[in-house]
Amino acid sequence: MLRRMLKGASTLAFFGLAALTFRWLTGSVDWSLAAGAAILSGFWLLLTAAQTGQFLRTYFDIFSRLQVLLPLSLGLILSTVALVAFDSVPLKLVAAVEFCGWSAIYHLYRRNRENFIRQGHGPLPKDCLVNPPIELIEPLDLILTSGRIASRLDETVGHGELAIRLEDGRLGALSSYMEKGVVINDLERLIAAWLRKGEHYIVLKLKQPASAEQIEQATKHARQMLAENIDWRDRTNGRRARIINLLPLPTSWRERLVKRTRATGYDWIGLLVGTLASQRWTCIGSCLEAYRRLGIKTRRYGTGMLGLGTGLLDPIMPVRFLDDPQFNLVSVDAKPAGIKNELITPA
Repeated sequence: MLRRMLKGASTLAFFGLAALTFRWLTGSVDWSLAAGAAILSGFWLLLTAAQTGQFLRTYFDIFSRLQVLLPLSLGLILSTVALVAFDSVPLKLVAAVEFCGWSAIYHLYRRNRENFIRQGHGPLPKDCLVNPPIELIEPLDLILTSGRIASRLDETVGHGELAIRLEDGRLGALSSYMEKGVVINDLERLIAAWLRKGEHYIVLKLKQPASAEQIEQATKHARQMLAENIDWRDRTNGRRARIINLLPLPTSWRERLVKRTRATGYDWIGLLVGTLASQRWTCIGSCLEAYRRLGIKTRRYGTGMLGLGTGLLDPIMPVRFLDDPQFNLVSVDAKPAGIKNELITPA
């Protein structure tokens, strides 16, 4: 609850300052050039400095990087303007202190980059084991992979799969695909397909190991989720087809419209705004639903920009699970002898 309250407060402060900055730039606030630049630079510096530790820890999240870089760029400009425009020596010193504060944040940001290296389209922690062998993967591990969403968001991972033990003893993976909805795949074949396409994956393990009962129940819940998703998809497509067939349109048009509006079982609204629906899920939403049914707690996701639980404009990004306190990232220390890490370039 405290985390959500802080999230709401910081979001309100951010947008409030953005609005005030816009009003000053458009001349709606009766401040002089020097005074306005110094005041705004100081407010932005306080807000950014208060959250810098969190942003640097979650550097792998593009929104964390932007919440440092945007105020940093603006603050350096504003403090420089104030330093040049002030005539009073004491006020010049205030502007100089602000400039030094922004310079310190920039130094911390640059130094923090050394803890990450670039993999695919975004940064990963330096000690992360990329593409660990399947022998290191256990049931209820969370597998994050690259793909289309990762490339669009400039992130290193953008898709989630949950490892489960199939009925025949093999490892499987539960997820939800845009084209198919909920799916259960053979994990070994899935990994081989990722590697053939040049994609990469990382693995997160629960800090509290799953019990034998939870591992057994996970397979049952996965099958139940698959059945629920198919049932929702069929009912939704049937309802849409009945409504479309009532329209006064040529048959070929109605058939085309039915095909274009076909539900796959994927939660498109959840992808965009971060809500968690029932019977249909995003890839990472399906993993969270399985954890919920098993009684495994994770950080609460989809709380919205203000932390109010609305899911408003707060998509559940797989990369954010790297900072979830309930998981440990599989690191290079866990790799068997002879396995090379596949990290590529500094972030």
